[in-house]
Amino acid sequence: MSDTNDEADTELADGPAPEPAPLLELREARPPVIETADALHAYCRAVAAGSGPVAIDAERASGYKYSQRAYLIQVRREGAGIGLIDPLPFGDLGELQNAIGETEWILHAATQDLMCLAEVGLRPHTLFDTELAGRLLNLPRVGLATLVEHFFGRTMAKEHSAADWSTRPLPDTWLEYAALDVEILCELRDLLAAELEAAGKFGWARQEFDALLSFTGPPRREEPWRRTSGMHKARGRRPLGIVRSVWEARDAIAQERDVAPGRILPDASIVELAINPPQTLAELKSMRIMRNRGPRRFVDQWMDAVASALQLPERELPTASAPREGLPPPRSWADKNPPAADRLGRCREVVAKLSTEHDLPSENLVSPAVVRGLAWDPPETISASTVADVLAAAGARPWQIELTAEQLASALVGP
Repeated sequence: MSDTNDEADTELADGPAPEPAPLLELREARPPVIETADALHAYCRAVAAGSGPVAIDAERASGYKYSQRAYLIQVRREGAGIGLIDPLPFGDLGELQNAIGETEWILHAATQDLMCLAEVGLRPHTLFDTELAGRLLNLPRVGLATLVEHFFGRTMAKEHSAADWSTRPLPDTWLEYAALDVEILCELRDLLAAELEAAGKFGWARQEFDALLSFTGPPRREEPWRRTSGMHKARGRRPLGIVRSVWEARDAIAQERDVAPGRILPDASIVELAINPPQTLAELKSMRIMRNRGPRRFVDQWMDAVASALQLPERELPTASAPREGLPPPRSWADKNPPAADRLGRCREVVAKLSTEHDLPSENLVSPAVVRGLAWDPPETISASTVADVLAAAGARPWQIELTAEQLASALVGP
């Protein structure tokens, strides 16, 4: 049988390719960007007179800017329509905050936007996170585009998600993309809420959403320079000292100029300086990594950073590995602390069983780090009550404690 017939048979067996879902479109013409006080006043009046919750999103310039400030804020409320607000002309958006009042916010992946919104005076009194709702429903994928396709049969273009939103003026296609991010959030919230209610999980979700109201950003990393890509090639304490010194110089420049660090000097160039440190400014200028205008612009700072690291006494150089904070990795427990390894295995079995029973991702049921802490250093007196106290101190919500404390206590005690 010929290849052509094989292909025909396959097509007949599989059937024609499914038609792609239609694109999500705006229900009304995309509004102009709000960038004057008069336009902001008018939109805030409309928001205050509107009804129902408020959908909110923000666009940053990650990968282009050092800061995580918002460069566009999208808002939608029934009766007010969509507002595309340029926050740059306004030092503060307190007027919009007052117009929203205590109305529920709807966000997708709230932790990504809460901090940059707070910078311009926008803070929710109550919120609904559509991504987190999807996780509690144990949906396999919880990106906004995926949820919109799942619930509405519409696709969303995401080609501008990594754009430089500090660009001015913002292109029309970008603004259309941004407006679509809030176009259907209110309806999505209602469908997710209905599914949470049907699954008996809405109370859990409300506790999770309320916990987000106190979110203040991810914890600051110790020794962030150790995340330099390719740093494993810099072997030895002296090369690591150069990585640290140049990284810190780059970070200071990037912060001062509000430019993403990688655009000032790529990580690969930092590693190259550590492996082959120049001894003179002329030698540094001749290196391949200095041929581009960006890195070459700060050649004096790179030379100073390298020279500073070369002159450090041995005792002040960084160690090959970061000082370990917290517990050792679980793979080493069997050798370091066999009873703890046994407890961790039993606790993980409990978490897996409860996750399946309640149709939840295990990490949303209870933090893996908290489980490891319990297994390594359990309460002196193990009971459901003492385990509940440990969970609460670690930030677990009441619903998580209710589902897990008793069975984790049993697992800690063992057979």
